[in-house]
Amino acid sequence: MRNRFAFLLPVLDYLGALLWTSGFVLLIPVVVLLISVRVGYQEVSPYCFFGPAVFSLALGLVLKRSRRFQPLDSRGAMLLCVLGWIVVSAVGALPFCFALGVGYLDAFFEAVSGFTTTGITMLSGLDRMPRSILFWRALTQWLGGLGILAFFLAFVHGLSSAHRIFSAESHKIYAKRPAPSLFHTLRILWMIYAGLTVVIAAILRLEGMGSFDAIAHSLTALSTGGFSPHDASIAHYQQAGYRHFALIEYTVILGMLFGGMNFFIHYRVLTSGARALWDNMETRLYWILIAGATALVMAGVLRTPDAPSVSDALRHSLFQVVSVMTTTGFGTKDIGTDYFPALAKLVFLALMVVGGCVGSTGGGVKVLRVGILLKMLGRQVRRVAQGRTAVNLVVVDGERVDVEELRRIAGLFFAWALLLFIGALVTAALSDYGAVESASGMFSALGNIGPCYIPAPEMAELHWGVKLTYIIGMLAGRLEILPVLLLFYRAAWR
Repeated sequence: MRNRFAFLLPVLDYLGALLWTSGFVLLIPVVVLLISVRVGYQEVSPYCFFGPAVFSLALGLVLKRSRRFQPLDSRGAMLLCVLGWIVVSAVGALPFCFALGVGYLDAFFEAVSGFTTTGITMLSGLDRMPRSILFWRALTQWLGGLGILAFFLAFVHGLSSAHRIFSAESHKIYAKRPAPSLFHTLRILWMIYAGLTVVIAAILRLEGMGSFDAIAHSLTALSTGGFSPHDASIAHYQQAGYRHFALIEYTVILGMLFGGMNFFIHYRVLTSGARALWDNMETRLYWILIAGATALVMAGVLRTPDAPSVSDALRHSLFQVVSVMTTTGFGTKDIGTDYFPALAKLVFLALMVVGGCVGSTGGGVKVLRVGILLKMLGRQVRRVAQGRTAVNLVVVDGERVDVEELRRIAGLFFAWALLLFIGALVTAALSDYGAVESASGMFSALGNIGPCYIPAPEMAELHWGVKLTYIIGMLAGRLEILPVLLLFYRAAWR
């Protein structure tokens, strides 16, 4: 029996080190807590974070049995990936239990939603919630944006299995690395990520947003997570009478657009100029889909009986299209209300499937894969028109996509459709929601989006079976399904 599970020992070593990293990260909100108390806000006990931090460090010490990391094969890397996300979320849920008194399942759901940058929340009364907890919610999304294991690898370099671990967690990226070394690549990506976060926070602060809100929203906009310190999300600033609320909304749109793009494009913009924003197929399709979807949604809104002004319709339509497509989930208008007609709601569902670009912090199938699927469809049409002997390759940016990659994309898309169907069935069976509402819930979880056609205040009342289904969906969507499926594959444990 011991030999049978011997392959798990190196995985446990990595999990132990990951828990050590998580333990120190859990101490960061204590700084926010102390500052918050100093300026007069009501806060929770520091032990709400110290306790989970000590537990994480102690468990990490138990699991980390050897001084040196042993190499992992592809199976071990994928198991580490999914187990790492589950374990870190399990520990990250504890502050919600201790500080807010919520049940562990809801706390675990909140943590998974945060780390996977989904944004579905089990919590309400955010405007009155302690700032340290609100900051922890935002920080989970920022860390999960580029990846928990990517964050870990950025600090622990020289590992023989680093490439396998990175590949197990990250999306396949059709771009040259900024540096030949994986460690240097990760360091560059995290520097760009942190730099853009600071820029967005500074702009929001200049536009009149409070310092805490500016930091929280910059963390969750660039990570395309969507957690906000306010129940009304970004609509709060118009409702509260902020003078520059429209500028705030456009700045958040900019942050979401940055997060939804391949981060290697940001590097290319910094090194090669703005032409990188248009000189590849995926980024062009990204802009085209956003522009086309905004036009359709805006046209639908302007045809409603209580149509707003053209400028308001444009702002709200653009905001929600970008929020849904980048899988962020911020809102200035609830996408489930009558403000958006049936046409707009169908567009939103389609965008939930597409998601952001490969190599972004966004979820979904990814723009690149949708583009490749469209090219595959065109190839099949040409083969019918020109005969089976015609040579019709799938080419992206001058490079041929090999057959194995095409099969992988087709398999991934099928797995997406199957999980969406299963999630919709579970929701419909265990709730009173209709077909569209039930489907939209799993769309939201699997696409790591957040908003759906189930009212946000009712999410906490869902059956525990639906919550568990959505947790699996959120993890599968963030890790691109295969590592999660491997967890349930019996042969993977032999």
